[in-house]
Amino acid sequence: MAVKASNPILAGFYPDPSICAVGDDFYIVNSTFAYFPGLSVMHSKDLAHWEQIGNVMTRESQLPLNEAGSSRGLFAPTMRYHNGTYYVICTNVSYGGNFIVTSDKPEGPYSEPHYLEGADGIDPSLFFDDDGKVYYIGTHPNKDGCRYNGDYFIYIQEVDIENFKLIGEPKDVWNGAMRDVQWPEGPHLYKIGEYYYILHAEGGTGPEHAVSVARSKEVFGPYENNFCNPIFTHRHLGVRYPVKYVGHADLVQLPDGEWYMVMLAVRPIKGYTTMGRETFLARVIWEKDWPVVNPGLGILSDVLNIDLPEYKPECRPTSIPGTNKLYDFTHLDEIGPEWLFLRNPIMDHYELKQGEGLYLTCSADAVSGYGKPTYMSVRQDSHCFEAAVTLKGDNLYNGARAGICLFQSEDYNLRFEYAGCNGTVILRKGGEDEKLASRVLPQDLVTLVINVIGTKAALFMVCDNKADVLVKDLDISCLSTEVAGGFVGCTIGLYAEDDSDRDEKVKALFKSFSYKRLIPVMKKKENANDTADGGDE
Repeated sequence: MAVKASNPILAGFYPDPSICAVGDDFYIVNSTFAYFPGLSVMHSKDLAHWEQIGNVMTRESQLPLNEAGSSRGLFAPTMRYHNGTYYVICTNVSYGGNFIVTSDKPEGPYSEPHYLEGADGIDPSLFFDDDGKVYYIGTHPNKDGCRYNGDYFIYIQEVDIENFKLIGEPKDVWNGAMRDVQWPEGPHLYKIGEYYYILHAEGGTGPEHAVSVARSKEVFGPYENNFCNPIFTHRHLGVRYPVKYVGHADLVQLPDGEWYMVMLAVRPIKGYTTMGRETFLARVIWEKDWPVVNPGLGILSDVLNIDLPEYKPECRPTSIPGTNKLYDFTHLDEIGPEWLFLRNPIMDHYELKQGEGLYLTCSADAVSGYGKPTYMSVRQDSHCFEAAVTLKGDNLYNGARAGICLFQSEDYNLRFEYAGCNGTVILRKGGEDEKLASRVLPQDLVTLVINVIGTKAALFMVCDNKADVLVKDLDISCLSTEVAGGFVGCTIGLYAEDDSDRDEKVKALFKSFSYKRLIPVMKKKENANDTADGGDE
């Protein structure tokens, strides 16, 4: 019986997907940039229902992120499986460059990074050939000098996988399907039938993003262009189409021989992308030894019917993407793999105590800085949601503060914090804080709430079952890729800061955190030009 998969299959900030099939299990890893742990590992058996089973980079020794901006760190990973070993190859653009880590389990733990000397550029991938040879494929600047921004080449080089060393000479094999193409990137190498295929993105990870393919009967080429390139894109559908930026794809084959493709795309609302790049799925067939994506449709579909039995994830519900999340910290025994921290967190600043809650140590490093802030978050995965924290703040005075934050980057975020018996709403735009409202709050338990509907937010506190609105109809379109830039989507979570010079650390006590997806009330269209650009899922 077929299962229905809904796009996106991974909602929220899950960019640059790479997929790996092992038997009847499927795994996806995604870029995480300056968040820690790095490279989430998602698992499914039907391509429709996913769960997070771990992270690839879980130790600071694996993932140094000192002072990395939120869109630096880990770019575009690839996961592959060969002879009992899982290989993840990636680029840490903030430290060390391209590396490989390995594990005998998809969820890890993974080895320390094996940095590849001489592997310049970004977006590496591995290919294990039938004859036992292993190849590295990646991108780097035009060796003759870049004639324009994004003048890159895709190159291939053999790898000594036992010693994690590049061997032989690198060879530039492809620079994209279009003339003077910008940013040929995210290449993956496959051997299917008698051909080697390079599947790659081009046009930049924005409105002109596209998927292209080339093939050759020899691994080092010459590669033949597919005259149907790009084989998949949404750039021709207009600026108001509800799903955009389609590209950076990876292929996977099911046990029955069917093929599918994962890729990234975004879902703007009113022209603003707040959730970042998400993971989508499409069907693939082969005609004349070329891949055809979503035949008969040619664009992403909302739903796919997949000939696999339905899989019901076995992990805790909060590890399932695209679901409501409720954390009662007074009864929680561990911090799950779905939580994201900025850069290399000081884990001693996060302490769960049964019956009491989660103590966060107020850090001198602010969320809006480049240090190691006390901030733990989950991904925003819907245009409409409500998130809330309940905390006890009777010790938050003289510079100590804690609360809830909707974070796009160091320069663009929305904070609702408690300090000195006051609740304060702060919107940070372009690196400048603007205090929007403040209210005296009780010293005992208080709940701080951020309600988001599209590009508008309301912030209120709840005490004794009464809501007190501090800000409503706040424009948060600045928390978007279009305004803030970068490669990430928004996260939302808990934070604690202290800008005093006191010796004794102050701890904020959080009792709970919740994230609830909302169903928006759709307004009647005023004219025929009002499209789904203003809608949600």
